Amino acid sequence: MRVDPKRQRERMLNDQLKARGITDARVLAVMGELPRHLFVEEAMAGQAYLDCPLPIGEGQTISQPYIVALMSELLQVEQGMKVLEIGTGSGYQAAVLAKLGADVHTVERIPKLCASARERLLSMGLYNVHVKQDDGTLGWPSAAPFDRIIVTAGGPEVPQPLVDQLGEGGRLVIPVGGTRSTQRLVLVDRLPEGLRQREVCPVAFVDLVGKHGW
Repeated sequence: MRVDPKRQRERMLNDQLKARGITDARVLAVMGELPRHLFVEEAMAGQAYLDCPLPIGEGQTISQPYIVALMSELLQVEQGMKVLEIGTGSGYQAAVLAKLGADVHTVERIPKLCASARERLLSMGLYNVHVKQDDGTLGWPSAAPFDRIIVTAGGPEVPQPLVDQLGEGGRLVIPVGGTRSTQRLVLVDRLPEGLRQREVCPVAFVDLVGKHGW
């Protein structure tokens, strides 16, 4: 049966995103246009728009559309902002941020995923995404400070290097918890009076591996 990506994206927007409270018009517009099926293996293209994470190899996953939309909405990305992403994976979240107008620096620890994501993003003309293979828990010091930081893997705490690389007025979104079943999505804002942290909702992400992770 032939897959109709446009129709699947419309269904994703209505049944998964809008129905669960995503209201940011820019996020909805980007995710309604971005070909998510190109970020998974060809054999799984028909499942790309389902409301679930999918394997992308190397023990990693592409997050379900709702979580991508939620984290993107929470970031409140504006045109020209410098954004750090930890955990490039397939490159889908980085592509969403790039389409929102951000200058994206994304770090992936697994060489194979790093190389394929870089190639995929370049083939789509997303030249405002810079991909590096490294320990993501260390951030990207030479490019800091960042207006926004997003982490797409769960660790036991917020890595201090990421906090240090968050600029004034910056915002960081990260899953934190002792296990995948006890993680909470945490929002950290750097305000003039200091850091403010709040929990958003329960989530389940792959492990954040590195010096300041697992």
